[in-house]
Amino acid sequence: MKSYHISLIRHGQTKANAQGLYIGTTDFPLTDKGRNELYDKLDSYAYPKVERVYSSPLERCTETAEILFPDREIVIAEEFSELHFGAFEGKSAEELLELPAYHDWLKGGMEARPPEGESVSELCVRTYHGLHRILLEMMQEDFRHVAIVTHAGVIANAIACFGVPKLDPKQIQCAPGEGFELLITAQMWQQAQAFEVLGLVPYLPEESEW
Repeated sequence: MKSYHISLIRHGQTKANAQGLYIGTTDFPLTDKGRNELYDKLDSYAYPKVERVYSSPLERCTETAEILFPDREIVIAEEFSELHFGAFEGKSAEELLELPAYHDWLKGGMEARPPEGESVSELCVRTYHGLHRILLEMMQEDFRHVAIVTHAGVIANAIACFGVPKLDPKQIQCAPGEGFELLITAQMWQQAQAFEVLGLVPYLPEESEW
């Protein structure tokens, strides 16, 4: 049975990331520092040799994809946009601490939504549909390895929802330009809606690909 590899990679740093703001749908570009960090990673590490790159539509992701995979087709995947933070968008935790709605959201679990925003459960549903679509395209086009450039929240919750071994999303963190290597088979996905988390990406130069 064929297995397929997906590299989930977080976008580079933006001004809002450096300021500790909640940004989901706001379309921030990379900072000069963010771009330079990605180029430094390209010099120091090895990124996977993928056949296609899928990207969140937001500029911080498409720009990251173009830097890390300049010779690959980039396909926009709306399903991998960041969580919509609603009324909390563009604000820091410190700014929100006085709001009861903020505390309710933090304690509310998968179904809790920021005012006018999106729940983690809704995020996981659309991520599921995105992964399902991409797996079908990989099978149809005989691709064995693709990358998805997306957001920290998408990566953490996708691995928490569908990854094996099971991890708490609070334990799943990756720096800008880094992420996780996944292995998936059609049988694993159909029977358990699951993928295996193999390790980290990018690789050390002496390491071979998974």
